[in-house]
Amino acid sequence: MRIRKNVHFHIYISYFFTGLILIFAIAMGTVLFMRMSKIILAQANTSYALIGNEVASNVKDIYEPVRNQTEILAQSHPISGKNLNERLTHVNYLAKAIISVKSATSAYVGFANGEFFLLRQYAKSNGSKGIFKAPEKTAWIVQSTSLDAGKLQEHVVYLDDRLNEIERQPVPLRNYDPRVRGWYETAMKTPSQAHVSEPYYFFTTGQIGVTYAQKIVDADAVVGIDIELPTIHETIRNSSITPSTRMALIDRKGQLLAWQNGKQTIYKPQIATRLDGTQSMPTLKEQDAPVLNKINDLADAGGQSSQALDMIGKTWATYQGNIQIPGGQDLRILIASPHDELLAGVIKMRRQSIALFALLLVIGLALTVYFSRLASKPLKQLNDEASKIARFDFKSPINIQSRIKEIADLSNSMRGMKATIRSFLDIASSLASETNYDKLLARVLKEMSEITEAKSGILYLYQPKDKAMQVVQAYVDHEVLETSKQSISMADENHPVIQACKSRSSICQLQATDLALYFSALPATDHTTTLIAIPLKDRNNTLVGAIALVIDDANIDPGRQAMAEAVSGAAAVAIENQRLIQEQKALLEAFIQLIASAIDAKSPYTGGHCQRVPLLTKLLAQAACKETEGPFASFQLSDEEWEELHIAAWLHDCGKVTTPEYIVDKATKLETLYDRIHEIRMRFEVLKRDAQIDYWQAVAKDDAGNDAAELKKKLDDTIAQLDSDFAFIAECNEGGEFMAPDKIARIQDIAGRHWLRTLSDRIGISHDEKERKNRTTEPTLPVQEQLLSDKVEHIFTRSPRDTIAPDNPWGFKVKVPENLYNRGEVYNLTVARGTLSEEERYKINEHMIQTIMMLEKLPFPRHLAKVPEIAGGHHEKMDGTGYPKRLNAEQMSIPARMMAIADIFEALTAADRPYKKGKTLSEAIKIMSFMKKDQHIDAELFGLFLKSGAYLEYGRQFMNPDQIDEFDIHAYV
Repeated sequence: MRIRKNVHFHIYISYFFTGLILIFAIAMGTVLFMRMSKIILAQANTSYALIGNEVASNVKDIYEPVRNQTEILAQSHPISGKNLNERLTHVNYLAKAIISVKSATSAYVGFANGEFFLLRQYAKSNGSKGIFKAPEKTAWIVQSTSLDAGKLQEHVVYLDDRLNEIERQPVPLRNYDPRVRGWYETAMKTPSQAHVSEPYYFFTTGQIGVTYAQKIVDADAVVGIDIELPTIHETIRNSSITPSTRMALIDRKGQLLAWQNGKQTIYKPQIATRLDGTQSMPTLKEQDAPVLNKINDLADAGGQSSQALDMIGKTWATYQGNIQIPGGQDLRILIASPHDELLAGVIKMRRQSIALFALLLVIGLALTVYFSRLASKPLKQLNDEASKIARFDFKSPINIQSRIKEIADLSNSMRGMKATIRSFLDIASSLASETNYDKLLARVLKEMSEITEAKSGILYLYQPKDKAMQVVQAYVDHEVLETSKQSISMADENHPVIQACKSRSSICQLQATDLALYFSALPATDHTTTLIAIPLKDRNNTLVGAIALVIDDANIDPGRQAMAEAVSGAAAVAIENQRLIQEQKALLEAFIQLIASAIDAKSPYTGGHCQRVPLLTKLLAQAACKETEGPFASFQLSDEEWEELHIAAWLHDCGKVTTPEYIVDKATKLETLYDRIHEIRMRFEVLKRDAQIDYWQAVAKDDAGNDAAELKKKLDDTIAQLDSDFAFIAECNEGGEFMAPDKIARIQDIAGRHWLRTLSDRIGISHDEKERKNRTTEPTLPVQEQLLSDKVEHIFTRSPRDTIAPDNPWGFKVKVPENLYNRGEVYNLTVARGTLSEEERYKINEHMIQTIMMLEKLPFPRHLAKVPEIAGGHHEKMDGTGYPKRLNAEQMSIPARMMAIADIFEALTAADRPYKKGKTLSEAIKIMSFMKKDQHIDAELFGLFLKSGAYLEYGRQFMNPDQIDEFDIHAYV
């Protein structure tokens, strides 16, 4: 179903008038624009025609006088004489012709015998100054080729403005023959009229131009006058209608005589050299002028036309017209202008009209909106208030006045609704934000009492195990009081609270005796009172508790009761949420302590370490929080941070659950799940029996009695040596002393003894042990075995799962031994210090790695996010040489550094370790002072540990009295 969009009342009126104005404006603007556009385009076409006529007139003004002068000179025999001197006397005829025609630059005569006489006006000729080294005051230049003694000779004569000779110079003969020039040949073929040539290079100046030539009457000579084409482009210089107007003047071959491409410089003719070496004028088709080329292609020969073209993203108004040249081929003028520039004025007028109409529209709309809003303002205000309620904005009350009764009633109703919702949300928000369970219960009872204006009340909580309602708090005289934990059985159906729990709520009248009977926690009265009992049920409609409220009859209000019932749901949810949180925290705490207790119970070597370290850490943290000066003056922990520290301290050794018990408890070098010294003892026993057997066999075989004593001595020496060797091995197995090189050598020497094994060692064993033994081929029995050996099967290879890569995601920086375990007998007996091999020591330390890995897998909430860092950093050192991440002091948090001190102090002073005696206070502090100097522990925290007396408070709780001795802490602070 399509939903119609609602529109404001005042907007309807605005739409109507706006629509009328817009329709009028669009209609008027469109008609005006179309008519003005037609007028402008018609004017453009007229302008094009005028430009064409003007250009044609200008071109004729250039060509026509030159033609006339040519014809006059052809009739008047301008140059006569047989040589240069004679001809110079007639040069004034040519000078007058050049002066009378503005566009003429030179005049000349070519004779049938190859002679040539040319007069050039020095100032008019564009190329003369770069060719001739004319003396000062030169106004005219004569170039003459004449016969002298049958040979052609060439001279250049410089004349002043009065045609007086200034200087005459002979010049090398040029390869110039007028008889082969196009103008000469054309004139000789049709001697009756003057002809104009096509544009060509002038031989002397290199300029491009045309020549008018005609045969001189009754003479074998041709007179000619030159026009330089650069003067033609001036005809279109000022003819552009718009900035982007394109214009071109071309001849019948399409060669460009003049071209203007928008704002670019007007094109001046020049000769182009083709690929075949020929030279000609550039054509229009060779230029980047698609519009002009299109006009030329569409032009009708000999006529004028104009039309519109759509090209290169624009609409163009175009014009083409022919220009008749006297004595030559017609020229063509092409013009094109973009419509947007031609109509710029109209478009500007349209914009101004639109702006004017927009202004009128805005004014009209503003007036319309203003008057319509006066009528709809109260409704809009009420709508805004409703929107604020929808956005939960209850900052200001509704105070809207109107003379219309219905609007006034609606305003009053919305005012009450807003106040009620605001009160409900405030109560719900305050209940939801309370994190202390006991304070939450008190707030629930107080809020419900204030809503109903009750004199007193009782809060009950349902106890599922007992199936009873238990009194937890009472409200009397505007205060919440603790009360005795009385219970009401759910089976007592006469009790008003139990009746309310089986329905939504209950209102009843209580006699003074009933009040004392059922609600002994409340003050007694001597008159009848009204009781409202409201059950508290959560979102699943499960009973959480109930509230009983004693109210004066004058304060009974159905609205207040409904409000109380609505709030009861939020109260029940808040109570249930806090109860669940408390229960979950209790469960989490139980799990944490279960894990810690299991680790402590796993081995007597750790004792109660996991339980005592948290207490010692908290003592140090409390001392830091009490500091008001020094490095810990600003150190404080919030409730959430205390919880974080508590969990981290209890779980700081949780990784020990992965450490094999026999490694933790390993008291001798050969101990695994059992002490293998017993196997070695049995081998020594076998060797002793072998020695005795050898003795008796030797005695039985020897008849001479003299040898018996020697054999006996040998036996006794062997037995004594074996006993001594075993005693040495047993001593080494204890690991109490440093293994010097001589001791290691003796072990290796003892290992070289052999004993005879006659039974297979690959039967009756586990699958894993058999796999290790099968790495080598089983020897043929009986076989000689070394007394002590490091066998292949003693090596437990490390799987990829047990390997930590250098680029591991946890940032561990540890050296991982190649093997998981090495149970070689010689290898273990020769351990330099203690009882643990390199692999076993790594396994012990690995509990830190496992702690971090295990804790980082747990989905801790945000406020417990640092638990892995605090718990996993107590083996790090302040100088960055610790384990397992080699963090330095700056990289560790203060709680993590506290954990390190607590862990060390507990380990040193613990009296419940079976493998050592607990250190006294002075001994432990002295050892830790060395660790402080070596930057293994935080010096400032160690000083606080001593100054605060945390060490002594811990010692009195967990250390034996004989361990608590006196010492001067100032020696270590």
